[in-house]
Amino acid sequence: MTSGPEKGKRVPALKVFDATGPHEGKEVDYAADRKDAPTVYVFVRADVWDRPMARFLKKLDEAVQKGGGDERVVAVWVGGDADKNKEYLPLAQKSLQFQATSLTVFAGDKTGPEKWDVNSDAHLTAVVAAKGVVTAVFGYRSINETDVPAVHDALKKTLPTK
Repeated sequence: MTSGPEKGKRVPALKVFDATGPHEGKEVDYAADRKDAPTVYVFVRADVWDRPMARFLKKLDEAVQKGGGDERVVAVWVGGDADKNKEYLPLAQKSLQFQATSLTVFAGDKTGPEKWDVNSDAHLTAVVAAKGVVTAVFGYRSINETDVPAVHDALKKTLPTK
């Protein structure tokens, strides 16, 4: 399913509320914060968040940690009640214990921030970026941990070879 900005385009601004990351409790533009660093931006439709999506994020977080570099995951809850999402995400963090993932909230609708082109039918959209450019995009109606290798492989391709 097509969802997310076009591959090869600059990463658009991403102004969100950081519920659990390094800017916890503040509004931040994560695209500016991450700049050139390898990042997977994951847009989660709040109204369909479920255990398989949680398993996907947990497995992606674990895979990203193994890279040992500056790669991170920025998960953005879109749609639903932003205030409820802000209350819920710290509880999700306590349960899931992410190490390389920041949980954030976008206060607009489920199509996400301007220029991110999140498909409202996608339950989860993963956007891989490095050096400020979108390198891969994945849109899912149904997702679980078995979908992590494709996203992680796309991220690994952005990393410098050792």
